[in-house]
Amino acid sequence: MNRLGRLNTLRNQIFLGFMAVMLIVLGAVGFFTYGQVSALLRDNAEKHIRQTAVQAAGKLDVLLRQVDTFTAQVATSATIQERMAQELDGRKTSFAERQSMQQEIRKNEAYATGIRSLELYTTDYRMLFPLTEGSLNGRVPEAWIRAADAGKGRLAWLGVDPRDPDAVVAIRNVRLVDRSFAYAGYLLVRVEKSYFELTDENESVDSPDRERMGLFDGAGQVVASDFPEGADAERILRSGEEESVRVGGEDYMAIERRSEAAGWRIVILTPVDYATEGISVLRTVVLVAVVIGGVLFLVLTFILSTMITRPILNLIKAMRNAKLGTLRPISVTFSAMEINELNNTYNQMVGSLNELIEVVYEKEIVQSRTELKALQAQINPHFLFNTLEAFYWALEDNGDDELAEIVVAMSGLFRYVISRADEEEWVTVGDELDHAERYLKIMDMRMVDRLAWRIEADEESRRTPIPKLLVQPLVENAILHGVEQRLGRGEVGVRAEPSDRPGFIRVEVADNGPGIDAERIRELRESLAQGAGGRSSKGSGVGLANVEKRLRLYYASAGEGLIVESAPGVGTKVSFEIPDHRGREKTG
Repeated sequence: MNRLGRLNTLRNQIFLGFMAVMLIVLGAVGFFTYGQVSALLRDNAEKHIRQTAVQAAGKLDVLLRQVDTFTAQVATSATIQERMAQELDGRKTSFAERQSMQQEIRKNEAYATGIRSLELYTTDYRMLFPLTEGSLNGRVPEAWIRAADAGKGRLAWLGVDPRDPDAVVAIRNVRLVDRSFAYAGYLLVRVEKSYFELTDENESVDSPDRERMGLFDGAGQVVASDFPEGADAERILRSGEEESVRVGGEDYMAIERRSEAAGWRIVILTPVDYATEGISVLRTVVLVAVVIGGVLFLVLTFILSTMITRPILNLIKAMRNAKLGTLRPISVTFSAMEINELNNTYNQMVGSLNELIEVVYEKEIVQSRTELKALQAQINPHFLFNTLEAFYWALEDNGDDELAEIVVAMSGLFRYVISRADEEEWVTVGDELDHAERYLKIMDMRMVDRLAWRIEADEESRRTPIPKLLVQPLVENAILHGVEQRLGRGEVGVRAEPSDRPGFIRVEVADNGPGIDAERIRELRESLAQGAGGRSSKGSGVGLANVEKRLRLYYASAGEGLIVESAPGVGTKVSFEIPDHRGREKTG
């Protein structure tokens, strides 16, 4: 609970309030900015990928048109047209004619790129070129031949060569131009797969963030691909319309485009990390901005809250010191009008309280002196001294020296107590001990053999100034509540010696009486702290409360008042410490 109380301060409330507002604002702005910009970056990345797919499809169409143009030139050349017309008329082409046709085709192949070979067949599927024997239906499936017939003279891209997995096959009908494009046979072209490489040769194959492209024929066979090793082409084709596909332990975005000329499919795989790289950077930027903004706002909020609460804390500190008895005005140096008004009001209150304390202090001193003088005035000094003097001379004449000594002690005791109005109230510790010794002599005569006493003090301690009548009441209290309360002989010891505290002496009065239990000690200390009780039971002593009050009056901040130590069966010890110089310190 105390810990929560310490945390629940005005500065902490201001600090936490500002921080909460800042976090809400930064969080909302960061969330909105991240959402909007990340969506924009994602759309741009998808547009870029689709644009790449369109460019790849366009490049493929250019390559296909180049092959289509080349085969059209070969099919419409004069030599090929003449030989195919001859075959259509039923006249077989001789070996020499086939050789001349081979030279024509070889000449055209020299200017083509990516063409592996050309094959020429008649309408009955018989091979005319190259100069080997074979048939078209034995070379390719019947479905491919029907696809070429359906093209009606256009080049039909069929797929990977069944005899050579590194080549692609395309077929077109040979049409006779001078015979109204009559059907005359077939031209089969084999193209290198490398001819269809769509990726940039300058790109690193091992680059982890490069785009991957794959070209597939109508049957789903790979024509060209730079997919990662172990990639499942069929699964990639099935996932072509999905948002992403996982290949080789990495996620890719798949985009598919279909070639209108060949019917082939182009699949482009772009790493998700590469496509969303801008989003990752944006996320990092937003987080860094939020952290930096939070730290700056944290520092500024701490400074601002400190500036607001520092004058209030100073005022609280001054008020706590006032509770401990230190009333001092505080400086008015702040620019805030409200704080200055609080400080001015507090300073006015401190001034008023100091004036009241001064008045009360003076009244306490007057009252203390009045009580002491009233005590002294209880005995008529003239009557008392004349009577004691008569007793002394009578005893001296009768030779009773012991009683004469007692009378002298009584005379000295009363002379010490009943001082003149112009005499000072301060004496030395030696005077106080001498006064206590005279009192002990009188009590020794009264108690016969029941009292033993001793007084010990060094010369330095005896010269220390002390207010009058501080030791004798403690001796009286030791006899009344200690010696007289035990059976047999009792003992009272008075000692004055340097204290363990530098600059102080310790005055101690001890007895070997029955002692006081812990509960009574606690009650006695509380009554002394409140300035009540502790008066002599026989009414002739000043009492512990009066001694405590005078100690606090004369040694407000230097001394600790009376210290009572006792335990049942071991006696009681009452002591106090005073500075070894004369100092009348005011309370407050």
